[in-house]
Amino acid sequence: MNTIRPEATELIRGIKERIQSISAVDIMVAPPFTVLESVGRELINTRIHLGAQDVYFEKSGAFTGEISPGMLVDAGCTHVIVGHSERRQYFGENDDMVNRKVMAGLKSHLIPVLCVGESWDERKQGKTFFVLNQQILFGLQGIDNHDLSSLVIAYEPVWAIGTGKSATIEQAQEVHAYLRHLIQEFSSQEVAETVRILYGGSMNPSNARDLLSQKDVDGGLIGGASLKVDTFSVLVGIADEVQRVKHHE
Repeated sequence: MNTIRPEATELIRGIKERIQSISAVDIMVAPPFTVLESVGRELINTRIHLGAQDVYFEKSGAFTGEISPGMLVDAGCTHVIVGHSERRQYFGENDDMVNRKVMAGLKSHLIPVLCVGESWDERKQGKTFFVLNQQILFGLQGIDNHDLSSLVIAYEPVWAIGTGKSATIEQAQEVHAYLRHLIQEFSSQEVAETVRILYGGSMNPSNARDLLSQKDVDGGLIGGASLKVDTFSVLVGIADEVQRVKHHE
């Protein structure tokens, strides 16, 4: 919940200018609903995709305050974040709601970025994989392989969001590999290899290269660092360099 129109426009113009030479990675920004149209105008003829931070699962109707998938498409969105830990924590979203939002997004040809992750208590109790298993199996229920392959998964350890803590390189890779294996179990190896799995827990310029170099870490879901032109641009640049190395290998 950051930026009004002048701030959002200034931010996206700064980012556009700094990342003109980037070509090896896909970039998506997800501003608040109120600035989607303003930011979208700035993104015309750029390689940057427009996403939203949430969506409701009904097409229209008496759902005051909610935003439908069709409204997001009309505003120029191609992506939508679903099931972010803050939505789960503060607004009571459960796996069933998240699943309905993923399905609704896919039906409107939006690419859902499905967020999963465990709390600090759950990690301490050794429940990390149990929690992730539930969130993936229920969150992706009823979705066929074709739609699955276009999906993006974001692993965001709740304990590492905005805390300055970050999962170790080994912890991040272990979880990403587990998520990929889990997807393979109920789809196929081809689909599991196609699905992008992003890391979203306090990624910053000092740890990004190591995190992004891991075999199963395909990118980052950037929070606070996306509000600063310099930091976000540096992260995009690091991702671009790492992707070129991975592709060359």
